[in-house]
Amino acid sequence: PFGGWIHRACVFLIVSCPCALVISVPMSFFGGIGGASAKGILIKGSVYVEQMAKCKTAVFDKTGTLTEGRFVLSEVRAENGEKDALLTLAAAVERYSTHPLASAIREAANGRELPEATEHKEIAGKGVCAMVGGKKVCAGNKKLMADEGVTAPDVNAAGSTVYLSENGVYLGSVTVCDAVKSDSAEALAQLRAIGISTLMLTGDRRESAEKTAAELGIDTCRYELLPGDKVEIVAGLVEGRKDKSTVIFVGDGINDAPVLARADVGVAMGAFGSDAAIEAADVVLMNDRVSDAARAVNICRKTMKIVRQNIVFALAVKFAILVFLGLIAVVPALKPLENYAGEFAVFADVGVSVIAILNAMRAMR
Repeated sequence: PFGGWIHRACVFLIVSCPCALVISVPMSFFGGIGGASAKGILIKGSVYVEQMAKCKTAVFDKTGTLTEGRFVLSEVRAENGEKDALLTLAAAVERYSTHPLASAIREAANGRELPEATEHKEIAGKGVCAMVGGKKVCAGNKKLMADEGVTAPDVNAAGSTVYLSENGVYLGSVTVCDAVKSDSAEALAQLRAIGISTLMLTGDRRESAEKTAAELGIDTCRYELLPGDKVEIVAGLVEGRKDKSTVIFVGDGINDAPVLARADVGVAMGAFGSDAAIEAADVVLMNDRVSDAARAVNICRKTMKIVRQNIVFALAVKFAILVFLGLIAVVPALKPLENYAGEFAVFADVGVSVIAILNAMRAMR
């Protein structure tokens, strides 16, 4: 009878309805994003959950990311022996700079009367120049000294060194040091344990960079880099991969914004990170803990595991019930079960959807 085939067609449509997939898969992503946000990890979209779950390489900035970013003065070296005068001059030049090194120098010179400095010019990745007493004073790294035609000697000190020159004459250097965050070593160990290689990029000198890398057990370290150099290195990692793995970059400063945007997933520090870095990033660690980067990867991987479970479960149950209903129509011994075809269809649609949704809710934990 024609009515029986209409009934079978409706049963087929109900079983094949993709409600379980359409509802549970997005809910799994929402659950993972919600669970991460409850732990202070802001993920800006489900696509970044999927990308982060495939991470095989984690690249880190050093200052303010792996380290506290709160520098303190450790050493002053003046060519003429007048250390106090050199520190005062350095603080005057760095008066309006937002770099963490500049803040440490100003703090060390707190309470001193600083000479008037004008025409401040900050050169990204190199340092600052200003006019003090009619003379051009520059404070920065060796690259800035080279641009000014100044030969700066190597300073063998643990920390970041700021060199000073006046009208092309070398004056001396100021060294500040930065403590490693308490959870950085644990975070990097967790990443290595789940098969992720680590790389540190920094503009600091070789001695300071290698000391930090050795202390944290970082796989690879690149030092004395400009912001553009970091972008090129990360771009090379992204373009040179041979599988579907992804590269994440973790940073906090305004100079890190281009690198955060270039990586597959940019991760920014949210508490003390710059607004530009937070805006450019795809994931924000609101508590500024490096260990949250490892936690974010684990959350994303578990979320994707739940997504795959729901896809496989929904498709397998629907396919099995469709085959079973087909057998009912041709196997005489199963013919009596045709009266329950509607119940089977409801389970394959609503029942599977409810089970998949309950499974998706696990991602919130």
